[in-house]
Amino acid sequence: MTPQTTLEDRRASARDALERCQALVEPALKEAVGTLHPWPRRMAGYALGWCEADGSPAATAGGKGIRPALAVLGAEAAGAPEEAAVAAAVAVELVHTFTLVHDDIMDGDERRRHRDSAWKAFGTGPAVLAGDALFALAAETLARGGGARSGAAVGLLAAALRELVHGQADDLLFEDRPWTGPEAVTLPEYLAMAAGKTGSLLGCALALGPVLAGAHPPVVLALTEAGRLLGTAFQAVDDVLGTWGDPRATGKPVHGDLFRKKKTLPVLAALSASTPDSRELAALLSSPAPLTEATAHRAATLMERTGARTATLTQARTLIAAACDHLTSAPLAPGAADELMGLSEYLLARYV
Repeated sequence: MTPQTTLEDRRASARDALERCQALVEPALKEAVGTLHPWPRRMAGYALGWCEADGSPAATAGGKGIRPALAVLGAEAAGAPEEAAVAAAVAVELVHTFTLVHDDIMDGDERRRHRDSAWKAFGTGPAVLAGDALFALAAETLARGGGARSGAAVGLLAAALRELVHGQADDLLFEDRPWTGPEAVTLPEYLAMAAGKTGSLLGCALALGPVLAGAHPPVVLALTEAGRLLGTAFQAVDDVLGTWGDPRATGKPVHGDLFRKKKTLPVLAALSASTPDSRELAALLSSPAPLTEATAHRAATLMERTGARTATLTQARTLIAAACDHLTSAPLAPGAADELMGLSEYLLARYV
């Protein structure tokens, strides 16, 4: 992307990349899911956005396919063959969907992508089973389709999942920490958690195809670090949407993270401002009473007045710029590297 590239150019390039990668990956993804037992297969199809709970075709579109697209583009950037790109992308999307199913259970989120989350539609036990099936299928996909380097690829995926679990554990433990004082969650702690919970899988997505193709370690490292930074930026943007996002775009209630009193980057940024607004916000969040629509709206207003939304998006831009620096510093195929940077910028271009 040149400095003269417009915002709409970046959006169009990212949409083209997403559509191309989806057309390449979705047939193999559906073939893999088709090998599951019929019951978890239907739940997996629901979680992936292919069908409704009764098995009929989905009325709404599924996810945006960012992670499998990153896997394909990362593979292409390192000169990996198409079969390696597809195997990596299928495994990553299966794992991502598994984490969403289980994450909704842990967070008690009843809505995802404009409809009931998987546990709400099928029950907690069945949704756990479907998530387990997706995880097992991801490992099998790499083991069977990775060729001579499948062991290294499965190891990379397992390491990313271990880091993801570490980040998720920290995120859950943050819920019991106070909002203010010496035991409060700090911004560096939160960013480290986000790098594990979200960044680890995106780093794995960019690196899996190159690992399968036997790419040089510096290339794998550059792609991994770019993905980790991109994932952390993705979490920052997601946090903004969790407070101020339009339900028509997010598929979740407005102020959803505030109603759950979730410690997110904008909340922590607002509390660190040490202003009357941040002190009022701390009092609202520290109260044992649940937030109402009025108090959640007030909390969002206080956060806005501290500059928390702007600060969070600025942090996301900084992380994306650092990710692009890693991409430009590595010997990658020029066309694929440009697509990767365009898709990275698209994460912000959708919202700002």
